[in-house]
Amino acid sequence: MALHVPKAPGFAQMLKDGAKHYSGLEEAVFRNIKACKELSQTTRTAYGPNGMNKMVINHLEKLFVTNDAATILRELEVQHPAAKMIVMASHMQEQEVGDGTNFVLVFAGALLELAEELLRMGLSVSEVIEGYEKACKKTLEILPDCVCASAKNLHDINEATSLIRTAVMSKQYGNEDFLANLIAQACVSIFPESGSFNVDNVRVCKILGCGVTASSMLHGMVFKKEAEGDVTSVKDAKIAVFSCPFDCMVTETKGTVLINNAKELMDFSMGEEGMMEAQVKAIKEAGANIVVTGGKVADMALHYANKYNLMVVRLNSKWDLRRLCKTVGAVALPRLMAPTPEEMGHCDSVYLSEVGDTQVVVFKHEKEEGSISTVVIRGSTDNLMDDIERAVDDGVNTFKVLVRDKRMVPGAGATEIELAKQITSYGETCPGLDQYAIKKFAEAFEAVPRSLAENSGVKGSELISKLYAAHHEGNKNTGFDIEGEGPAVKDMLEAGIMDPYMVKHWGIKLATNAAITVLRVDQIIMAKPAGGPKTPKQRGHWDKDDWDEAPDKFDTHH
Repeated sequence: MALHVPKAPGFAQMLKDGAKHYSGLEEAVFRNIKACKELSQTTRTAYGPNGMNKMVINHLEKLFVTNDAATILRELEVQHPAAKMIVMASHMQEQEVGDGTNFVLVFAGALLELAEELLRMGLSVSEVIEGYEKACKKTLEILPDCVCASAKNLHDINEATSLIRTAVMSKQYGNEDFLANLIAQACVSIFPESGSFNVDNVRVCKILGCGVTASSMLHGMVFKKEAEGDVTSVKDAKIAVFSCPFDCMVTETKGTVLINNAKELMDFSMGEEGMMEAQVKAIKEAGANIVVTGGKVADMALHYANKYNLMVVRLNSKWDLRRLCKTVGAVALPRLMAPTPEEMGHCDSVYLSEVGDTQVVVFKHEKEEGSISTVVIRGSTDNLMDDIERAVDDGVNTFKVLVRDKRMVPGAGATEIELAKQITSYGETCPGLDQYAIKKFAEAFEAVPRSLAENSGVKGSELISKLYAAHHEGNKNTGFDIEGEGPAVKDMLEAGIMDPYMVKHWGIKLATNAAITVLRVDQIIMAKPAGGPKTPKQRGHWDKDDWDEAPDKFDTHH
């Protein structure tokens, strides 16, 4: 029998070998707070129009250069359990409203940082939590008073542009007017009178070359594909969509054909050709003049398609095929047969065009009320275009949020300072130890204008005192003027810098919940991770900082 090794007494003796546990304020709470602070410090520098970009290289060695917090977090794969909660909160923000992910991070980080100060002062965790919860509830009551404008008519492109502009500005500072206009056109053109708006209906097609200002917007769809046959443009197109290869039918069962002489061989191949021709002819006679197929196109079929003047387009992804069906109102047929008039889609013109040196097929709707519109993005590098695509996503999401709730609050730190002012005075009226937590909650709002200022190279404290001064005089729309010299302030309603009400509402709610969840933890118990033996590490390159980093592809000398 194996020798019995006594374990250390205490908590560890009832757990398996290799389990770790941390408990108490010092070990668990402050440790968690530290991790969350690090995370929010990382994304804080990317906040606002002058935010810096992050270069993230994920585990597949794909490079991202972006200042979009949602993307950074998705690619970082945060391991720390407490920091993960904050990441989840910002993911929820992304799903709920599609913008303001960085706000959640900055705010939650600030709440935790200030909670640490309170705990070090000697408040208990429950008092801090109670104060935060009261303050959050109060904030969401005050928030509607901050509303400075609301969208009147979302079918008006100019108004939509002015509302989307702020969201785009934080991602693409400098091109915001041009991009906001494109996005507004795309959104308004597919926004039906009934008032339901689907984000997926604005497509983005990225084509390398030229510059951002050469981007454009089309009703209909754009595919980076070439047409297969000789016909490259069709007006007033009737479209037959097949989800199968454009080829003759092959039987499922195996069959053996015994051929005795050359004539029979000729007849056999002629029969195949005749069948193919009959099928293509039937499609043509049904009135179609374009075939879109999801599979490969046989040479024989292509020959007959050219003979009957059919344009053939091949789309590899089922996703594109479905989306195209939705745009043109077609039904994807599972096998090659003549479509009925109901199953055919209709589109004003389909043509092959060349953008830069990329061949694209454009399905264009002339009428305004199309069901899908596409923004064609041009840019000098792939990373740049990815970043613009994120800006477009944010703009479209902002439009969607405004369809649900038309209220707007002033941006650039104006709302935050107003809330901070009101919550501080609310804290004064509260008896008990909660009031410290409530005041700290108000102070956490200052993190937002402070980040904006620091990223623009302005002293944060100067700006915040200026903002407070303006707000105490009753100008509740005064925010940080990014274009001004030094810590300048101006009225955000006149400058047209506004955020949707929902973005702030959800942001505050989710950030507070995440911060409270992190604070509620007082013990961390980690089991030993499961898994077989680890693969042995190869020796790294001598120039690496750390031996356990991945070795380089070339190992010239050992």
